[in-house]
Amino acid sequence: MADAASLSDNLGLTVVLLASGVAAVPLFRRLGLGSVLGYFAAGLLVGPSVLGIFSDPEAILHVSELGVVMFLFLIGIELRPRKLWAMRSQIFGVGLVQVLVCMVLLTGVGIALGLAPVVAFVAGTGFVLSSTAVIMSVLAERGEIASPQGQQGVAILLLEDLAIVPLLALVAYLGAGAAGEFSMSGVLIGLGAIALLIVTGRWLLDPFFALLARARATEVLTAGALLVVLGSALLMERSGLSMALGAFLAGVLLSGSSYRHQIEADVEPFKGLLMGLFFLAVGMSLDLAVVAREWQLIAALLAAYVVVKSIGVFAVARLFGATGRQAMARVVMFAQGGEFAFVLYAAGLAGGVISAEQSAIFATVIILSMALTPLVMLVADRWLGQRVVSMDGIEEANGLRGDVLLIGFGRFGQIASQLLLARGAKVALVDNDPNRIRDAERFGFKVYFGDGARLDILKASGAAEAEVIMVCIDDKEAALRIATLATEQFPTARVLVRSYDRGHAIALRQIGIDGEMRETFESAIRFGGMGLAALGVTELEIEDITADIRQRDEERLALQVHGGELAGTDRLHRHPVPEPLVRRSKAAARD
Repeated sequence: MADAASLSDNLGLTVVLLASGVAAVPLFRRLGLGSVLGYFAAGLLVGPSVLGIFSDPEAILHVSELGVVMFLFLIGIELRPRKLWAMRSQIFGVGLVQVLVCMVLLTGVGIALGLAPVVAFVAGTGFVLSSTAVIMSVLAERGEIASPQGQQGVAILLLEDLAIVPLLALVAYLGAGAAGEFSMSGVLIGLGAIALLIVTGRWLLDPFFALLARARATEVLTAGALLVVLGSALLMERSGLSMALGAFLAGVLLSGSSYRHQIEADVEPFKGLLMGLFFLAVGMSLDLAVVAREWQLIAALLAAYVVVKSIGVFAVARLFGATGRQAMARVVMFAQGGEFAFVLYAAGLAGGVISAEQSAIFATVIILSMALTPLVMLVADRWLGQRVVSMDGIEEANGLRGDVLLIGFGRFGQIASQLLLARGAKVALVDNDPNRIRDAERFGFKVYFGDGARLDILKASGAAEAEVIMVCIDDKEAALRIATLATEQFPTARVLVRSYDRGHAIALRQIGIDGEMRETFESAIRFGGMGLAALGVTELEIEDITADIRQRDEERLALQVHGGELAGTDRLHRHPVPEPLVRRSKAAARD
C-alpha cells in the first residue's frame, strides 16, 4: 500500500509539473515573452519558495540536464566534421578570446566587490559560461541557428562547453587539500574516452543502426538513438569530462550517417520535453529567502557581472569584425551565466574553495540572469529595430494530405502553384514565414507553418503520401537539406527543386532528385530572345536558337555532375567576345 501511495504521490507531482508548464508557456508566448521565461515562472511558482509543491528541485534539475545533453547532440548531428573543422577559427578564435577576456574582467569585478581572489575567480568564471540551454532555445524559437550570427554563437557555446573540463580541474586544484587530485592519469583517461568515442562512432555506429533498421520497428531505432546519446554522455561524465561534450561528439560522428535524419526526428521530442523540465527546475531552484537576505550583494553582483561581461563580449565581437548592431545582438545573448556554473560552484563547494552561503548567492545570481535573458532580448529586439514576428492565427502543418507537397510560398512557389491548381491538383502548401502565410491568406490561400528541413515536419505535411514534392524556397542550403531528406525518406515521391545557380543545380542532381529548375534560367532565356527580336531576328529563328541553348545547357550540366565545374565548356558560345569583357593592356589603354 505504501508503494501504491508513493506512486500516486509521484504521479500527482508529475501532473502538477506538466500542468504548470502547459499553462505558463502558451501564456508567456502570447504576451511575447517567450517559452523560456514561461518555464522559469512556472518553476518558481510550484517550487519551495512560493507554493512549496516541490521541495527538492535538485533532483529534477539533475534529470532535466539530459535536455541540454540532447540539445547538443542535435547541434552536433547538424555539424559534419568538415563543417566543424571549418568553424575552428571561430571556436578557438572568437570563442576562446571571449572566455579569457570575460574571465579576467569578472574576476576583477569580484575582487572590487570585496571577495577573496580565489572566490572571485570561481564566481566570475561561472558567470562567463553562458547558458547553452537559454541561447539555443531562443535561437531555435527564432529560426536563427543556421544564420551566420547563430553559427558564431554556436561556436562560442561549444568553446565554453569545452572550457568546463579544464576549469573543473583548476577548481579541484585550488580546493583545500585537493592539489593531489589533479593528475596526468585523469587527463589520459579523458583523452582515451574521447578516442574511444571517435573510433566507435567512425566504424561501428552506422553498422549498428543498419542492424536495428532491419528489425523494421521504429521504437527499436528510437531506443538505439537514445542509447547512443545517453551512452556517449555517460562515458564522458564517468571519464571526468562533460556529458554535453559526449553527446555533441556523438552527434558529429553520426552527422554523416544515412540514418541521421531518422535519429534526429526520434530524439527531438525527448529534447524538447527535457529542456522544458530543465527550465522548470532552474525556476524552482531560485531561493527567495536568499534573495531577501542578501539582496544588496546579489543585486550588485548581477548588475556588475552583466555590465562588465557585456563590455567584454562587445569588445571581442568588434575585434573579430562584427558590426555594432551584430555586437549588440551578441551581448544580449551572452550577458548571462549558464547551467555549467552550477557544476562549477558545486565543485568549488566540495573542494572548500567557496562556502555554502557563497554558493547559494552565486547560483541565485546565475538563475536571475538566465531568467532575465529572454526579457532583455525582447526589449533589445525593439530597441535594435528587429521585428518580433507573432505566431497568432498561424496554423502549423499537421496531418496534411495532397497530391503535391509544395514547400515555400514566395514569388516562385506562388506562380508554380497556379499551374497545379488550374489542373485541379490537391496541393499542400507549407512555408516558414508567418507574415507570408498571413499575406497568402488575404488572397484566399491556406498555407501552413512548418520547416521543411525537419523530417517530422515533412511527415506531418504529408510527404509520405504525396506523389510530388516541390521545393520552392530561395535558401540554397535549406533546399539541399530538404531535397536530401525527401529523396532518402520518401523514395516513391518525385522531388523537384528550385535551384539557385549552376553549382546548386549540380549538387542537387548529384543527390538524385527528379528535376530542378534554376530560378533565373527560363526568364534569362526569354530575355535573350527579346534581345534577338529587338535586333530583327524572326520568331522561328529565335525558337531554334532557344532550343539549341537549352540542349547545350542540359548537356553541359550532365557533364559537370560527373566531370567537375570546367567540364563541358565546349558547349558554350564564346565568340565573338564583347568589348567590355576584353582586358586591355595599359599600353593599349594609353593609345
